Amino acid sequence: MRFNGLKKAAMAGLGAAIGAGFALTAAAETPKMGGILDFVVAGQIPSYDGHLETTFAMIHPIRPFYSLLIRVNPDNPSSPTDFVCDVCEGAVPNPTDDGKTYVFKIRTDVTFHNGAPLSSKDVKASFDKIAFPPEGIASARRTFFKMVDSITAPDDTTVVFKLKYASGAFIPAVATPFNFIYSKDDLDKHGYHWHEKNINGSGAFMFVQHQPGAFTEGKRYPGYHLKGKPYLDGFKAIEAPKMAIRLQAIRGDRAAIEFRGFPPKARDDLVAALGDKITVQESDWNCGLYFTPNHTRKPFDDVRVRKALTLAVDRWGGSKYLSQIAIVKTVGGIAFPNHPLAATKEELQQLAGYSTDIKASRAEAMRLLKEAGAEGLEFTLLNRAVDQPYKVVGTWLIDQWRQVGLKVKQDAKPTGPFFDSLRKSKDFDVSMDFNCQSVVNPLVDVSKFLGSAGNNYGQYKDPLMEDLYDKMNREGDPKKVRQYMRQYEKQALDEQAHMGLTLWWYKINPHRSYVKGWKIAPSHYLNQSLDNVWLDK
Repeated sequence: MRFNGLKKAAMAGLGAAIGAGFALTAAAETPKMGGILDFVVAGQIPSYDGHLETTFAMIHPIRPFYSLLIRVNPDNPSSPTDFVCDVCEGAVPNPTDDGKTYVFKIRTDVTFHNGAPLSSKDVKASFDKIAFPPEGIASARRTFFKMVDSITAPDDTTVVFKLKYASGAFIPAVATPFNFIYSKDDLDKHGYHWHEKNINGSGAFMFVQHQPGAFTEGKRYPGYHLKGKPYLDGFKAIEAPKMAIRLQAIRGDRAAIEFRGFPPKARDDLVAALGDKITVQESDWNCGLYFTPNHTRKPFDDVRVRKALTLAVDRWGGSKYLSQIAIVKTVGGIAFPNHPLAATKEELQQLAGYSTDIKASRAEAMRLLKEAGAEGLEFTLLNRAVDQPYKVVGTWLIDQWRQVGLKVKQDAKPTGPFFDSLRKSKDFDVSMDFNCQSVVNPLVDVSKFLGSAGNNYGQYKDPLMEDLYDKMNREGDPKKVRQYMRQYEKQALDEQAHMGLTLWWYKINPHRSYVKGWKIAPSHYLNQSLDNVWLDK
């Protein structure tokens, strides 16, 4: 029931793609074999481990090397309910046991790139690492699987997931594209950190090389289990943090596509320069951009200071301005905008920082700062050295804070060092942060706000949020689920101001018209196996 509104949002995104020139005739054309797809990536790979990482900079070049248990249908990636088997066989199974048991049958024709057969033991070992990681092993999506009680492999072709309670969030969580299937033998022999620097998958492409700071290269895997695919001979993912370089590459045909997204002006410039040699696909984007205070560092341990940070931000005015220059657009709360679980504009306006009266909000921010003894506070905003949208929004955010007397400088670091500062050293005052999810699944996506979540960097504990999240995921009545979501949202963004949301992103993908078979999704993580892509040259 909760997916109905999302279907409308997904279709609206598809409608935008059609209006922008998406060639629907591609489905009727016969794919051509061969060719190398060159694409640009606006970031560097922090590690190869899908279970650990959360960034597109890893998923775009590394996802083609791996298989999943199930995935979003690559022919219909805008749908929130259309999932197909990858290493399982047949259709995605329906649950039994009142929605608490899922039995997956595993294909017998899947092999890893080292020649070893893939079986149920590999699927179980991979999901054990994701859902029940050993102590000291990070799993960015562990909280996605809070409903899972056990995972068993009774034979070589069967995997059984037993849930503690029925949950509509389970199947979308399984389809998350970071859930790479690893070899159990690799995990047993080499340990749980091996995949951070090594690749042995069963995907459509085999790893050739990675030149850090330059490119990642893959070639067709002849033993791929989806017969007749991939169509490409290979791909090269070119690292290019500067947007100008990425645009020049597409304009000069040194690259065909950038899967993440460009701002409006870049789209318009490419279309003006290349005409029908460019196709544009557009969609709403399941990605929110945040700022996260370090709760262990004074004065950000004081809720008054954190609340002042969010009260100072003019989101409504910022949307009008930033949507013209950046890949952000929509003012929203913690759930994907327009989803039935998302806050309405009226509900948002009840939260700190969402009032349309920015003067009153900023006056309250200054009052709180004075009360907390933090007037004229100076601090550093840790940011990611990626122009869109991080540096653009970060610069805007600093100006917002300046208007309540805060003095902020920006420390923009490349992707690797940026994540090191968040995860390892935890050396930051306030950091730009993001909640970019793949399959639109708010009940799981909002786990980002739990202090216990592997992808939460605020370093706080909030038992009330843990309790609300658990109740929300166990509740079957959509109206009550929505009520819990509003309480959870208020605690995260207002009462404790654990994090501040700036704007939701908007996805614009201009690409060379000879790129066929790839369809936009409401996430830059989805549909990146590249096995459906072909070149019409």
